[in-house]
Amino acid sequence: MAVRIRLKRMGAKKDPFYRVVVADSRSPRDGRFIEEIGYYNPTTRPETINIEKDKALEWLQKGAQPSETVKTLFKRNGIL
Repeated sequence: MAVRIRLKRMGAKKDPFYRVVVADSRSPRDGRFIEEIGYYNPTTRPETINIEKDKALEWLQKGAQPSETVKTLFKRNGIL
């Protein structure tokens, strides 16, 4: 099973926020997920990023691959 750390879109039309989730790579974007490890809100100024560092590192050690956007968020938070 290929596991990815990626964003799940939430919120209203034209007012998105995202949850950072660990999911099987074959599941749809807003479908089933294994665990929620944080959230990201790009509409606030400054952007709100809240990721549980210990859970993220645990999943990275287990072999989960972050998406490009999540990789950027991890670098901003000092996780990578």
